[in-house]
Amino acid sequence: MTAKRTLDVLAAAALLLILLPVLILVAAAVFVSSPGPILFRQQRVGFAGRLFWFYKFRTMYDGNDPSAHLAYYRQLVVGEAQPTGRSFKLANDPRVTPVGRTLRRYSLDEFPQLFNVLKGDMSLVGPRPPIPYEADLYGTRELERLRVRPGLTGLWQISGRSELTFQEMIDLDLAYIAQWSLVNDLSIIARTPWVIISGRGAC
Repeated sequence: MTAKRTLDVLAAAALLLILLPVLILVAAAVFVSSPGPILFRQQRVGFAGRLFWFYKFRTMYDGNDPSAHLAYYRQLVVGEAQPTGRSFKLANDPRVTPVGRTLRRYSLDEFPQLFNVLKGDMSLVGPRPPIPYEADLYGTRELERLRVRPGLTGLWQISGRSELTFQEMIDLDLAYIAQWSLVNDLSIIARTPWVIISGRGAC
């Protein structure tokens, strides 16, 4: 896994330098869009169940209530959630700001996670890190996705994201873990820009 970590550090550092002008513009847009911090910090569950601080550009109104998301996620885990159009996500989530919707559509809010990659909490490629209350709903099979570092992108992220059911996400994450190789990581990274541009399955 030394090669994977080397790729993570070199690529994350390079991307932060290349994307610096974009990061500044996004930060300014968040700042003027609504009161609150520019960066959103939240505890997530990482490798082997360890908690870490996860960073994103803020896309929601400050001080929002997560209870609606928790209720929907419970339904998602047991297969009872109803899709909104083609996507399994909250319909017209009132917590999200107008600027936040645009950032989410093109995954611009995710770029601060490159710092998580540099810190070693995350990898460029891997399963998405769950919120603790999400991981509390996992069974034995779902907990297997915590056997590797979570990723900024991954097989689920390039295969439809929120257009997929919860169990389809788990299937893809477990397939990625079972078939891991540096070549597969490079292939996923190469396919990620098109997913970002297309906005397909954006959460």
